[in-house]
Amino acid sequence: MLNFSKINILIIYIIFLSISIFSVLNFQDKNSPIIDKKVNLGLDLQGGSYLLLEINSDSLIKEKIQSKIIPIKKLLKDNNLIYSDFKINENNFSFKINDLEKFKLVFFSKKDNLVNPYIDTYRSFELDFEKIEDNNIKILFSKYGLLTINNAALKQSIEIVRRRIDDVGTKEPTILQRGEKRILVELPGLKDPDRIKKLLGKTAQLNFRLVSENSEFGVDELISETGEKLKISKRIVMSGENLIDAQPSIQNQQNEPTVSFTLDRLGAQKFGRATTDNVGKRLAIILDGKIISAPNINEPITSGKGMISGNFTFQEATDLALLLRSGALPTPLNVVEERTVGPDLGEDSIKSGVTSLIVGFILVILFMFYKYRLFGLVANTALIANLLMLLGVLTILEATLTLPGIAGIILTVGMAVDANVLIFERIKEELKTEKSIIHAFDSGYSKAKITVLDANITTLIAAIILFAFGSGPVKGFAITLGIGIITTLFTAYFLARHLTSMIVLRDNNKGIKI
Repeated sequence: MLNFSKINILIIYIIFLSISIFSVLNFQDKNSPIIDKKVNLGLDLQGGSYLLLEINSDSLIKEKIQSKIIPIKKLLKDNNLIYSDFKINENNFSFKINDLEKFKLVFFSKKDNLVNPYIDTYRSFELDFEKIEDNNIKILFSKYGLLTINNAALKQSIEIVRRRIDDVGTKEPTILQRGEKRILVELPGLKDPDRIKKLLGKTAQLNFRLVSENSEFGVDELISETGEKLKISKRIVMSGENLIDAQPSIQNQQNEPTVSFTLDRLGAQKFGRATTDNVGKRLAIILDGKIISAPNINEPITSGKGMISGNFTFQEATDLALLLRSGALPTPLNVVEERTVGPDLGEDSIKSGVTSLIVGFILVILFMFYKYRLFGLVANTALIANLLMLLGVLTILEATLTLPGIAGIILTVGMAVDANVLIFERIKEELKTEKSIIHAFDSGYSKAKITVLDANITTLIAAIILFAFGSGPVKGFAITLGIGIITTLFTAYFLARHLTSMIVLRDNNKGIKI
C-alpha cells in the first residue's frame, strides 16, 4: 500500500495540478480572462432579481373547449341526435337535445363515449356534464381535464421561459415549478428585471393574416403600428409555429432595424402560396393580437425567408427575434411576486461564510498538529489540496455557489480530516503489535479503507438524493458536499498516503511516533 511506482506518482500529481489550477481562474482579471471560467455566485450571494410567475390558462381553456365542438357535433350527427340552440361560452358549451334518453345511452356507453372518447383504466374523463335536465346539456372540462391542461401548459411555459432567458445571456438562472400554476425564476446579478418581465409577459402568438374589407371567414378591426384602422381577415395564412429562426438585422437602404425570419418547409409552402395568390394586397403581421407591420405583397415570396419591419429600435428588433425563436407561450404569464435582492446581503453572507471557513480551517489544522505532529502536517496538506480541488471542480463545472453551498464546503473541511483520523488511529493500533513500521502503516491503510469508504459513500448517497429531489439552496449544498466527498477520498488515499509513505520510508529506522 505504501509503495508507489513513478507512473502512479506522476498520475496523482497531474490529476491534482490539472484540477487545482482551475481554482486560480476565480481570481483572474475580469476584463481580460485567460480562460472564461469561474464559480458563479447565486442570488443570495451576489444579489439579483426574483420573479414568481403564474400561468393564466383561461384563454387556453376557451381554445381547447372550442376544439371539442366539431367532434361533438359530428358524433351527434353520426348517432342521429338532433340538437338545437348550440351556445359557446368562455369555458363550456351548451345545447338542447331532442331525445334525452338516447343521448344518455350514447354518452355513457363504454363502447362509444361521446364526450370522453379517451377513457383510461382509471376512468379519468377529460370532459364532464354540469347538468342534464329538461333536454338541456351543458358540457365543460372535468377536474382531470383542467389539471391536464394546466400541467401541459406549465411544462411548456417553463421550457419557453428557459429559452428566452438563456437567449438574453443571464448566467446560471434558476427556473423551477412551484405548485400547479407557478414558475419561480431567480436571475443572479440582474439588478433591473424590466426587460425580462417584458420578454416573459408576451405570449408571442404570431400569425399572418390578409388585410381585407370582406372575408368569408369574418373580419377583425385592428389598429396598425401607424394608428391606421385596418380590417383583417380572421383566416390565418400562417402561424409562428412554422418559424425555425429569427434574427435582428439592419435594412441597408433605410438603415432601419428589422427582423429576418426563416420558415420550415410547410411554412414556406403556405407563405409562397399566399403571397402568389395575393400580389398587390397587404399582409398583416400580428403579434399577440396587435399589428406590428402590414406591408404590401409586391411579389411572390417562395424562398421561405422574409422580413418584418415596424419602426423598431434595434433593441426591440432583438427582443422580437428572441421571442419568435423561443416559440409562443401557451398561456399568458402574470408576475405574482417580484423582488430585487441587493448585493449588500450577499457580501455580508460571503464575509460570514469565509470567516466561518477560516476559523474552522485553523481549528482543524491546530487540532491535527496537536494530535498527530508530523502526520498532522500531512493531513493538513491534504486538507488544503482538498479545498483547491473542490474549488477547481466547481470552476470547471461553472457551478453556482449559494450560501448553503458555502455551508457544504465548511462541512467538507470538518469531514476531510475524518478519513486521516480513522487511518492514523488504525495505524496506532497496528504499531502496538507490529514490529515492522512499514508493515504497520501498510496494514493501517488497508484495514481502514473499508471503514473510510463506508462512511463517505453513505454521505455521498445522501448528497445525491438531496440533489435529485431537492431544489435551489438544497441542491447548492448537495453539490459542494458531494464533490467534497470525492476530493476527500482522492486526497486521503492517494495524495496523503504518498506523503506518508515518503516520511515512513525515509525515517524507517528512527522510530516513528504517531
